[in-house]
Parts: sequence; structure tokens; C-alpha cells
Amino acid sequence: MTATLEHTNFTVADPRATAAWMHRVFGWKTRWEGEALAGGYTVHVGSDASYLALYAPKAPQTSQESSYDMIGGLNHVGVLVDDIKAAEELVRYAGFEPHNHADYEPGNRFYFDDDNGIEFEVVSYK
Repeated sequence: MTATLEHTNFTVADPRATAAWMHRVFGWKTRWEGEALAGGYTVHVGSDASYLALYAPKAPQTSQESSYDMIGGLNHVGVLVDDIKAAEELVRYAGFEPHNHADYEPGNRFYFDDDNGIEFEVVSYK
């Protein structure tokens, strides 16, 4: 048996706004959007093979806790790119600040936090 990650679902303040920067930065497309659980709204954004389900409840609430300290916390989302320099330029253009750059086997990487406080790791194996 082979298993492949198909999607991840997490909560954001504004799914359409988050999907918009993902379109620009990662070149992803919106696969579906509509009403969701408990009067919320969801946008599925990604590629034909996998996506992120961006969910917003009717009344979103922010957390002051670190995901790294919570069981079940989302620590970061890893995104594989073929051109890390171009990706970093697009991340900066979207208004996010790259940090924690690293160059070690098997590839290069950097991180950034989006406007929801979600950390993304951008990695290239080229």
C-alpha cells in the first residue's frame, strides 16, 4: 500500500484572502469554495494532486499559545518549490518576512509567518 497526503484543513481569519496570497506566491489555484461546518466558510487551494482547506468559522478567535507547546498543534506547513530564490522574492512581495534560512542536505529552506500566524517552511532540493 502507498499513502499520499491529499489535504490538510486549518483555520484562518479570511480564507479568500489567504488563498489569494497563495495564488500569487505558490501559483496554486482555488479548487473549491463554499459554506462549511457550523456556518463557516472554506476555500480549497492547491494543485490537482493536493490542497490546503482554509476554514473560517462564523466568529474566528485568535490564540496566544505556541503550537509547539500544544498537543495536536500545527507547527508549520512545508512547501516544496523548484526555485527557492524566486519563491523568497514572491514571499517578500506578498508582505511576509523570510527568516531562519538554512542550506544543508538535502536542500535549501527558509521560513515565514503569514498574517494568520501560521509558519510556512519553503524548501528546494535543487
